[in-house]
Amino acid sequence: MATKLNVYKKDGQTPIATGTDEDGATVTGLAAGTVVSDGEYEATHTDDTGAKTESNRVPVPGFTVNKVQETVPTDLSSTPTDDGATVKAG
Repeated sequence: MATKLNVYKKDGQTPIATGTDEDGATVTGLAAGTVVSDGEYEATHTDDTGAKTESNRVPVPGFTVNKVQETVPTDLSSTPTDDGATVKAG
């Protein structure tokens, strides 16, 4: 019997992510920088044999989705000025 970890949107009826305790269940599709409050998602355990019923839901701790890093500048050029330089990208 293998235990599965399920993640639900609070009050949702279908898991939005399923995995294992060891590997985790990955929530995807959220915008960068999204702040998720404690309990906005809930987790349960199920077993793949159906011998046991699904566990009660427990709140998932809140998290903030990582921000996406801006791309690095490319094709840089510099033009000297009287007191420094003008740097351009792309």
